[in-house]
Amino acid sequence: MHAVLAGAADAVVVGGVESMSRVPMGSNRQGADPFGAAARRYRPGLVPQGVSAELVAARYGLGRAALDDYSARSHRLAAATAAQGGFDREITPIATPDGTKVAADETIRPGTTPERLAALRPAFEDPETGARFPEIGWSITAGNSSQLADGAGALLVTSEEFARRHGLDPVARYVAGALAADDPILMLTGPIAATRKLVERSGVPLDDVAHYEVNEAFAPVPLAWAKELHADPDRLNPRGGAIALGHPLGASGARLLTTAVHALRPGERALVAMCEAGGMANASLVERL
Repeated sequence: MHAVLAGAADAVVVGGVESMSRVPMGSNRQGADPFGAAARRYRPGLVPQGVSAELVAARYGLGRAALDDYSARSHRLAAATAAQGGFDREITPIATPDGTKVAADETIRPGTTPERLAALRPAFEDPETGARFPEIGWSITAGNSSQLADGAGALLVTSEEFARRHGLDPVARYVAGALAADDPILMLTGPIAATRKLVERSGVPLDDVAHYEVNEAFAPVPLAWAKELHADPDRLNPRGGAIALGHPLGASGARLLTTAVHALRPGERALVAMCEAGGMANASLVERL
């Protein structure tokens, strides 16, 4: 995106692919310390994202029932969108080696209810961590977290002149973007800081944005974002999110933006925000053409 804005490139394909079924999270570390000496200030150490999600839930008063309700909503909205063909334009079918055609996300569970989710056990409960952070309520489960998934996504970003010269019909216009960092212990609050910077930089208030696509890494992430920024909950992930659709890490940014753009009507704007681990986050504002 910034290469095009800076004039260093006329057209760039952006996106990624992730096979979480074959490459487990953390395997790239190969047993090494990924933090180094800089992390010593956070003694006795940084925490996994699941613990950060617990801390965010505690800070914003988000109990287990609220998290499970939101997670069931994610599946319900995603299932309704899929049933109405709402994802069809953004999915490219693939054929498996046995010839099976895959043209839909396989992670959506239409029958998900808060009651079923309530039966799941906390995924990150640990006595030592509980002693360090006594405010934690141990509410994060596999059901109110993003799903491990395989996936790929790509977008073509070009300058206006390049699109005109090659007869391309743009789908959306990039309006503004922002990158921000927040407390690496809470970590998942980064999208809040990035959104604040984006609103200030673009001059577009949240009330003038039709669609908020905030990555559902864990249910507390979008819920805390909406609570802190007083955002309209009906505009938040109205087609479901990563809790239902999965979070294949390298592909998620492209998926978020693609879903947001296809949900808009001409002239409407969407805000897309996601954390990048370690407290980093980015936010973008796009307008449907």
